[in-house]
Amino acid sequence: MKLVVTDRRRDAIGVDVITLRHPTRPQLPEWSAGAHVDIRLADGKIRQYSLCGDPANRQTYVVAIKREPAGRGGSLWLHDNVAKGDVLHVSAPRTNFSLVAGSKRHVFVAGGIGVTPFAAMAATCVAAGQEFELHFCARERAAAPLLARLEEICGPRLHTYFADERRFSAPDLLAGLVDDGQTQLYGCGPARLTDGLRDAANAAGWPDQHLHFEVFQATLDENFKPEPFDVTIASTGETLRIPADRSLLDVLRERGFVLPASCELGVCGTCDCGYRDGTVIHRDAVLGTAARQDRMMLCVSRARVHVTLDL
Repeated sequence: MKLVVTDRRRDAIGVDVITLRHPTRPQLPEWSAGAHVDIRLADGKIRQYSLCGDPANRQTYVVAIKREPAGRGGSLWLHDNVAKGDVLHVSAPRTNFSLVAGSKRHVFVAGGIGVTPFAAMAATCVAAGQEFELHFCARERAAAPLLARLEEICGPRLHTYFADERRFSAPDLLAGLVDDGQTQLYGCGPARLTDGLRDAANAAGWPDQHLHFEVFQATLDENFKPEPFDVTIASTGETLRIPADRSLLDVLRERGFVLPASCELGVCGTCDCGYRDGTVIHRDAVLGTAARQDRMMLCVSRARVHVTLDL
């Protein structure tokens, strides 16, 4: 879709909030809390940003973008080049990080710009009368994205942790929570926060199905050495060789398969594909344990010896 930038404002140190609207249609495709959109840059590259508005409002999409000088260039381009009235190419929303239906309680833990999906989740919980709390960590109050909006939405359910005031402790948080089978724990932010939260939850005995994370990049083993493997296409019976130095996605595209992809880092879920047999080496940060039994991400995951794809 081509969407018009109807507003751009500074929200926190280094963070701009951009509001997008369709130039002719009164409503945009519906979305649910935790969804993200792809924004296409001028050079054709694509970056993902969580929607942080209210899912009940289908007139606009709202994204908060932190300027990342050491990033991959997307945030810098958007900060330096996008102004009110500009047109951006934006995908329909996709959701890989969503509220678990039927749960009694939701506990959100965010670090910095990782708070963006929780703004929409909190709004959804308020509208549905669901119990929740948000624990929000940032370097300082002035650098906390969406803070004023979150204070309005959450009220006393918002707990803030700033380096110059108090520190967040995952073990302390979990010590005050009871895993009653109806509480879901969600984390989004820098790896040191999400890894610490996961470790603390595992140590406290929380089951994997009650833990949900969205990360900025896949956690990759630096000692991992890719090896070549074969892939068979179930629909045609064709078998392809995937060299050690190339991704499955690249080889499939080279052979004429038109496959959607976006981040190519294993974090967005766009290139999700089913497989029928084989031992897959999952290297993404999207799929849960159950989904990995028959799904894989073509951009980063590989296989031992052989795998059959549902293509």
